[in-house]
Amino acid sequence: MRYRSTTVLNVLVATMTAALLMGIGAVVQAQSTSTRSTEGAKYTPPRTAWGAPDLQGVWNNGTITPLERPGAAGAKETLSDEEVATADSESATRADRRPSDPAADVALAYNQFWWDRGKSIGRTSLIVDPPDGKLPPLTAEGQKRRDARTAARRERGPSDSWEDRSYQERCLLYHGVPPMPTGYNNNYQIVQTPEYVAIVHEMIHEIRIIPVDGRPHLGGTLRQWMGDSRGHWEGNTLVVETTNYSSKIDSFRIAAASATFRVVERFTRVSPTKIDYRFTVDDPTTYTRAWTAVLPMSKVPDQIYEYACHEGNYGMFGILAGARADEKNAKEAASKGSR
Repeated sequence: MRYRSTTVLNVLVATMTAALLMGIGAVVQAQSTSTRSTEGAKYTPPRTAWGAPDLQGVWNNGTITPLERPGAAGAKETLSDEEVATADSESATRADRRPSDPAADVALAYNQFWWDRGKSIGRTSLIVDPPDGKLPPLTAEGQKRRDARTAARRERGPSDSWEDRSYQERCLLYHGVPPMPTGYNNNYQIVQTPEYVAIVHEMIHEIRIIPVDGRPHLGGTLRQWMGDSRGHWEGNTLVVETTNYSSKIDSFRIAAASATFRVVERFTRVSPTKIDYRFTVDDPTTYTRAWTAVLPMSKVPDQIYEYACHEGNYGMFGILAGARADEKNAKEAASKGSR
């Protein structure tokens, strides 16, 4: 959102950067094809003082292109210039077209001022492999986990406790790794040192500290919300492998991340203002095959703002209080009916 204090996160980023530079960190639009563009092949990125490709700055990955290809697109992979312009125009005005029905107007909630959805990247989907632009089918084990999670939630209800609400609502995490675009707060600040690459996400102030010094992954029993990332350079590309995801993670149709869930990201600066970013998800116990998506990042002159979440979050109290009121009403109605 636009009205947030910058102080805390600015101090955090400055402190983190200084610590990394001192070596105190042990704990610490549109590339639309499936291959890198001619521009990227010819571009020589700037270098850091120690010789690594320089990815530093604030970047935005907002886009209205969906993760999966809509059924109406058929086998079509890319959009024409006219289709891109139409999609961008529709997105830019959608929230300001207020419905006459009051209930529908309230449900819409925000007008266009609050959104930062970005524009189309010229594709019908972010997924480039499989070629149909769809997430692969789940394996039998993956479907079993998903069904078990669905049944448990159906039995408990969506608001039995705060733990039944999503980790986004609980201000714990948004998409984590890989980062996916949202309706707003799509900015990422990248900071580099010889030993680390740090990425600050504006949404829910997530911070990734990625070692690039060759150290091994954590032991398999240590599983984290955003997984355990390790990076290395392949020419001008930063390659990051993330494993050890917490079983509490639930995204991309996953009911719970398995011990074999693995993501490989590639960051390649292809121009002064573009990073070709793509990632591959590989989890043989969840999906019948690996899949890959592209998500270009554009350099922006903005700064990262603090995302104040639970500090002013009255929604959780309202959700749980409403659920208890519904339960009370249902119990009273049942009691009256039995008389």
